[in-house]
Amino acid sequence: MLPKLLAPAGNKDKLIMAVEYGADEVYFAGKSMGMRAGGKNFTNKDLQEGVDYCHKHGRKANITVNIVAHNDDLKGIEEYLKYLEKIGADALIVADPGVIEIIKQTIPDMPIHLSTQANTTNYHTANFWYRQGVNRIVLARQLTFKEIETIVNNSPKDLEFETFVHGAMCISYSGRCLLSSFMTGRFSNKGDCAQACRWKYHLVEEKRPGEYYPIEEDHKGTYIMNSKDMCMVEHLQKFKDLGIKALKIEGRNKSEYYTAAAVRSYRNALDELNKPENQRNTKYWKEEVEKTSHRDFSYGFYFGNPYKDGQLYNHSSYIRTYDVVGIIRSYDKDRKIAIVEQRNKFSEGDILECFGPKGKHFEVRATNMQDEKGNKIDAAPHPQQTVQMHIEETVEPYYILRRKR
Repeated sequence: MLPKLLAPAGNKDKLIMAVEYGADEVYFAGKSMGMRAGGKNFTNKDLQEGVDYCHKHGRKANITVNIVAHNDDLKGIEEYLKYLEKIGADALIVADPGVIEIIKQTIPDMPIHLSTQANTTNYHTANFWYRQGVNRIVLARQLTFKEIETIVNNSPKDLEFETFVHGAMCISYSGRCLLSSFMTGRFSNKGDCAQACRWKYHLVEEKRPGEYYPIEEDHKGTYIMNSKDMCMVEHLQKFKDLGIKALKIEGRNKSEYYTAAAVRSYRNALDELNKPENQRNTKYWKEEVEKTSHRDFSYGFYFGNPYKDGQLYNHSSYIRTYDVVGIIRSYDKDRKIAIVEQRNKFSEGDILECFGPKGKHFEVRATNMQDEKGNKIDAAPHPQQTVQMHIEETVEPYYILRRKR
């Protein structure tokens, strides 16, 4: 069996993209207790709608309750947990032992997935959590394939393991970091990280205040704690061979486009594992994730400690080679007219790339552009304006139009 593909959703639009582009499971958070406080996240009503959308399409909805909780964070938690059970959450992703205990006491039948925040790095720890009622463990990102194999082989057969395969890496062990709280008062372990590790740093000698020295000979300074992003789309066979249950994409705070493009690449690359190796399009799917906003890629720790190859020492900028210009909302096959919701300005005659969940992208030229009232327009400059345009190839809702920068 193929591993399940687990996708992030910071709001309902991203959840829809995750489902439409092929995620088996989606993880998202309510307004409290989740590790991405910077995202809009989901109201209780949104949580219900999100779970329902996943179930309608045969997918699972996993809710994150994974902050490192202080006493005040636990006020009202029993009522919140009962609500998550009522709306049909399939599992809760948890890091805090106290929260696990409350879950077992309040909603004992709820599956528990242990967050990567709990830093599971050996099989004795895995077995400990299994005895506490944990159903799945999201392993720490600092493990090699060999270490993972040892953990899997020395753990109960019905204990599931999940690993990250794509997205931002953290300088600390899976987010157990105090740098943000120390420097800004924003607590990373409560989901509000300021990413101080991505900032530019210089050295100051105590007897020379105000004199800033670059740590390396670079006029821009150096980014001493700035990790590269992870990308394992080329190595999914290894996870399958190890018996990993779920592969996780990071990025609840990233865009709809990122969600769609990342899920699309990993979904197709996973499905192609059932084909002979010479019939797989692995190189293409790697190129496609490179068209999302990202830092330089690495393989994380899977092939050993990356040392300097896992870090970016000269910048913290994202690589952005494409802009999303629109999302297709409907298509008239007889007239070959698409209704597009604009995301960035595009103009009559522009050459765009179009893609959906399956298959490779194709080029279209923006022609016969009209506004929602049928008036001819030469450009679509207004955010989220409705545009009608001719597209010869058959497209469907949630297909995406992008343009190379």
